Amino acid sequence: MILVVVEHDRGTMSPATWEALAAARALGEVHALTIGEAADGLVDQIGNFGATVVHQVHGDVLGDYGPEAWGEVVAQAVKALDPTVVLATGTDRGNEVMAHAAARLDMPMVANVIEFGSDELTRVRWGGSLLERCRLDAPVRLLTVAHHAFAADESPVAASATPLAVELDPVLSRTLVRDRVERAAGVTLATAPVVVSGGRGVGSAEGFAPLQELAAELGGVVGCSRAVTNNGWRNHTDQVGQTGTRIAPDIYIACGISGAIQHWVGAMASKKILAINTDPEANMVTKADYAVIGDLHQVVPAITAEVRRRRG
Repeated sequence: MILVVVEHDRGTMSPATWEALAAARALGEVHALTIGEAADGLVDQIGNFGATVVHQVHGDVLGDYGPEAWGEVVAQAVKALDPTVVLATGTDRGNEVMAHAAARLDMPMVANVIEFGSDELTRVRWGGSLLERCRLDAPVRLLTVAHHAFAADESPVAASATPLAVELDPVLSRTLVRDRVERAAGVTLATAPVVVSGGRGVGSAEGFAPLQELAAELGGVVGCSRAVTNNGWRNHTDQVGQTGTRIAPDIYIACGISGAIQHWVGAMASKKILAINTDPEANMVTKADYAVIGDLHQVVPAITAEVRRRRG
């Protein structure tokens, strides 16, 4: 049996869990583990991605996310259910939870897997700059699935829910989400179908105005490179890259971005990439599906104008 740890935020399931569930189907019968009462309403959604049984865990310390408590739940679930493989999402939260569970079980884990072989795993290392083939020698294979490495394809089944009893020490609540700042509703950098990003070549904070206009016309959002956040032109929440947000839009429009490996790691899952740059040898240009060699301050407004013209 393959057990998938469902990542959710107060009952809203992370799309990364859809990918983990889809990946698990190739390995065997899929069960899912939900943590906290807020996730009880996810049974049908989990079943849409192929899990036949959903094990639900409740507890006083599970009112919101806490890495220690979630890790202990996973560890106890492994002992109670005896799965052959436990999969979690390769997000910050998924890797954190699985690391806690592995430590409590005194077992190794492999993070950010992108391919399952008959006896080998391929995983991403060093932020995507290295792929490593490895073998995992353990009674239970504890793994996380790299975000965007597997397609979130549905395979509906009728999932049943069953409670799973665990004993949790109240001290585990010492690391728990206590407060939140609500962000405006709408598409985010991680989920937008179109991302228009700017790099050092934009020149200033004010230089992002044309990029903002283009993103608005295309129903997307604006991102940036690390150099931009270092210069204080944009907030870190807009950063695409290894130390920012990893994206997978239908199209990524990179304006004035050289394409350092750290930025490429965050953008490489994009379906298509259009690079706008004055340097034909820039890394982003050579790796892009399409490129415009020119001044972004002329090219971006021209694209926006053409989009508006075609829309009448």
